[in-house]
Amino acid sequence: MENKSLITSSAPGTPVRQEVLRRKRRNDLEITIRYFLPKPGSSPASPELGEEVASEGEALIQSFKSGQTFFTVAVWKAIPEVDSGGRPMIVKQVATQK
Repeated sequence: MENKSLITSSAPGTPVRQEVLRRKRRNDLEITIRYFLPKPGSSPASPELGEEVASEGEALIQSFKSGQTFFTVAVWKAIPEVDSGGRPMIVKQVATQK
């Protein structure tokens, strides 16, 4: 399932357009996906993140124009938990953006 919300600026010429894609996962986590173009001079063998773009659509257009790939990033953090059997384990949790 995908939910998209679109935030735009009412002031003309202000680049505040931002699209947030949230996907439901097995634990009903809401994950913000960010889109990046490759850094100039980086190669597919050693990719480096360059400019961040506002939406998947913009990433597709820029990627098509330049003939390069684009990257999507989801940010996680590792946290300790104890499972139902009392065994400690490390799990991933969605990192909140500040």
